Amino acid sequence: MVLSVKKVLVSQPKPETEKSPYFDIAEKYGVKIEFRPFIKVEPVTAKEFRTQRIAILEHTAVIFTAKTAIDHFFRLCEELRVQIPETMKYFCVTESIAVYLQKYTIYRKRKIFFAQSGKMEDLIIPIGKHNKEIYLVPVSDVHKDDLMHLLDEKKIKYNKATMYKTVSNDFTPEEKFDYDMLLFFSPAGISSLLKNFPEFQQNDIKIGCFGSSTAKAVRDAGLRLDIEAPGPEAPSMTAALEKYLKELSKNGKNNC
Repeated sequence: MVLSVKKVLVSQPKPETEKSPYFDIAEKYGVKIEFRPFIKVEPVTAKEFRTQRIAILEHTAVIFTAKTAIDHFFRLCEELRVQIPETMKYFCVTESIAVYLQKYTIYRKRKIFFAQSGKMEDLIIPIGKHNKEIYLVPVSDVHKDDLMHLLDEKKIKYNKATMYKTVSNDFTPEEKFDYDMLLFFSPAGISSLLKNFPEFQQNDIKIGCFGSSTAKAVRDAGLRLDIEAPGPEAPSMTAALEKYLKELSKNGKNNC
């Protein structure tokens, strides 16, 4: 007997608008999609940050890999009463992250740079053109060092600063865990799953993930990976999910 996929858990916050592809997929394929992050972000306090002995104003440029990093960088600057000079340059891995900077600073092309492709490797190109800068890289306590390896290869001067923490968003005993599919977006999400459910048995539960590091975490945990994005036919998690459900429907495996 092949079990139908009727209830999907997306380990991210619920989209703020109804325009998300997840809602279209839920209606189109008759599945229930719930949003419940497995991890949450907590701030590093000003006191904790000071123990790192990093002087923000000794840097002339900042590299942002996430909007969360932007929020916590400017939060800490405010708490530490650090006045960021107008000459500070910002390098962002994607255009959307660069645009998000408008929340905190005036957007000027001469001081804000981003990778056109959204890939870390391509962000190194503008960074390499500004190789005299001293870079600050705000990160979570749980992070990948891919960017740091690229900076080291180019002999770029930088300091890594932990400005926020990624912790497990624990499930309560009252919360039901009766999903047919789980979708993950970071290795920390897999760690949280195993922390919350140390006796977790995958059985017929499908697992999908976004990103190679998350896929590796799934396999390292001894779990079966059923859906992986990005890929040639599925550049996003929603595209991968729809492709999978479409195949199930075609084979008559997702009918009541």
